Amino acid sequence: MKNVLLFAAALPAALFACGAHAQLRAMSDDDLAQTRGQGLIAVSNSRLGEFDFTRIALDADVTLSANLRNLRLGDYRYAAREGLGADIDMPLLQFGRSDGTAAQRTVQIANPYFEFVYRATGDAATPREVIGMRVGFDAISGDVGLRINSLSGSMRVTGSAADGSALVLDSRTDPLGGKRWDGACTAPCLSLAQLGGVRAGDATGPSRDFWVSLLKTGVQFAAPSGTTQLPDVAQAGVWLNWRDKLAAISTNGTAPPNLAPNLPPAAALTLGGKH
Repeated sequence: MKNVLLFAAALPAALFACGAHAQLRAMSDDDLAQTRGQGLIAVSNSRLGEFDFTRIALDADVTLSANLRNLRLGDYRYAAREGLGADIDMPLLQFGRSDGTAAQRTVQIANPYFEFVYRATGDAATPREVIGMRVGFDAISGDVGLRINSLSGSMRVTGSAADGSALVLDSRTDPLGGKRWDGACTAPCLSLAQLGGVRAGDATGPSRDFWVSLLKTGVQFAAPSGTTQLPDVAQAGVWLNWRDKLAAISTNGTAPPNLAPNLPPAAALTLGGKH
């Protein structure tokens, strides 16, 4: 639980750490009359089935370069499949790469959000039961380095073998529904051990269904923004959902580097004076 909350805090912290620059200028009355705006934070409420949802979204486009390492989320006993002892064991989650073009150094993210889940009571006077939360993005595009030892979630990635034949990684092939899945599959396929990263989005647009949830019971979330297809039911514990427009950028288990840019050396400062 503690690690999940740290992850939920670390991801928005990385987003807010991105620099922003603006220059103020005077606006005339005519300029002001033609200008509309809205708050940076948007709060919305919805209901699906037996659950109520409250979403707090950062209504913004974010450019992000960040490396998160050794994520181990949902560490508890699970009799059906103990696996590595955690719902998600992810040595690397890396946004951007340093071995490509300038554009590949970062990923583009739209509308990052927190969403809290409650069991609906139908009675405003009755306290609602908190079921859990999730953190995600309405859209993401760019290269993301990934190393995953164990996955609880719904994930699909397309790739190519050395001979050019198509490969697919799909958690739906797991007999236990993707809970603490080690990514093993029957060839020809793409396993988690082979995956070193994904390219999110394609020529038609960004990937639209990335989120990580922490729940005490299974929850059906609504279709991602801009789509009509409901996601797979998120299971209890920690659950990662990411299926839309993902293509493998590495199938040898090696993630691309994401090193900090070289900065110019600090200018030498010499102080002179009378002795």
